[in-house]
Amino acid sequence: MGILFGTDGVRGIANTELTPEMAFDLGRAGSFVLAQQDSNSRARIMVGKDTRVSGDMLEAALLAGICSTGADALTLGIIPTPAVAYLTQQYKASCGVVISASHNPVQDNGIKFFGSNGYKLPDEIEARIEKLVLAGTRDLVRPQGADVGRIYDVAEATNRYLAFLGSCYTEQKDLSNLTVVLDCANGAAYQAAPRLWESLGARVIAINNQPNGININEACGSTHTSSLKSAVVHHQANLGIAYDGDADRCIAIDECGNEVDGDFIMTICALDMFRRGALQPNRVVATVMSNIGLEIALKREGIIVDSCAVGDRYVLEKMIEKGALLGGEQSGHIIFLEHATTGDGLLSSLKLAEAMQRTGLPLSELAREMEKQPQILVNIKLEDKDTILAHTLVKDSLLRAENKLGENGKLVVRPSGTEPLVRIMAQGPDQHLLQEVIDEISAAVKEAQEK
Repeated sequence: MGILFGTDGVRGIANTELTPEMAFDLGRAGSFVLAQQDSNSRARIMVGKDTRVSGDMLEAALLAGICSTGADALTLGIIPTPAVAYLTQQYKASCGVVISASHNPVQDNGIKFFGSNGYKLPDEIEARIEKLVLAGTRDLVRPQGADVGRIYDVAEATNRYLAFLGSCYTEQKDLSNLTVVLDCANGAAYQAAPRLWESLGARVIAINNQPNGININEACGSTHTSSLKSAVVHHQANLGIAYDGDADRCIAIDECGNEVDGDFIMTICALDMFRRGALQPNRVVATVMSNIGLEIALKREGIIVDSCAVGDRYVLEKMIEKGALLGGEQSGHIIFLEHATTGDGLLSSLKLAEAMQRTGLPLSELAREMEKQPQILVNIKLEDKDTILAHTLVKDSLLRAENKLGENGKLVVRPSGTEPLVRIMAQGPDQHLLQEVIDEISAAVKEAQEK
């Protein structure tokens, strides 16, 4: 990753780190670089955002930057991130841009690009945009008169996206027998999600669907499911769904009020696809942080699980490499590649409901297909991560830990990309053994630091 672009675009505290000036320069540099990739005489760039208060400010600056290079901007307003990826393809735009910081708190914001094919930009294209931004965009092309870009509002954007999602629901029965509680995180799905479920016949109870610009993800959404659990039990609902701020992920709650995370959702959907002959090839992509219970459940049915680094871009890369149709993360960011080019919380929740309808089973019963294994995760503060991890004491302790855990266990050592931390996760059926290997590794790290 570069200086500006991380695994999910450019992010920072709005107005101090991610400033209007940077948004302007990203608009100029991005539209200039992507116009060169487009055979059309005039580049068209789609722009969507979530509900956070800084979105208007950053959007205004971004649009000015886009138009200043002679490109036209097609504004989508408040709309889920995956809708921008889908609509960019549908409108044959040069690229799509999303202003959102996903599940992060309101003070953060971000800007990320999708290519004309709906996929996130390749590293080399991001690097070209970043190079221009860091060098300054003052000398880039500045057309005049009729050649200056214009801004167009795409009024039917959400309707077109919802029609697409509706077409992805292939079960013959509608959802009229389901009561669903939707936690919209006061974010980008606050209108789209209830409309989708209602259009398919479900009885919908929406919560956290009153955004005011500052309450996005505030004690709600996919990372804070307590209020949703209570609402599902109170309303005796069949299902609860928690989206995050930009609706590219979801977490489910079963009828008993238990959380069903992304690993469970992938297991349920993978088995449903496999048993219908729709999982071709018979493989699923999951990250190294996924619970080993997913791998056990799928391997039992003969489904191969391919592992990749944490991050949806790495999930997608591995899916394309292996030809997999399904992949995702424990956090609920799941890609159904037959339908979409990126994670889509609304689509994932719909596919989960489809499996419930097809089998006639409650979510709690479907979730029993996977037995979540105990796991322990510790963060160890390390300034010189690479040196310590390469120390003989640490390497030997990691090897001993893997041998102790055996084939029914899992050990992941992952240096943080943003903090001076190393995350160590151990999984397996024996909680005491997990604690033992974590303690041994921690002691080895401490001893290596002292030498």
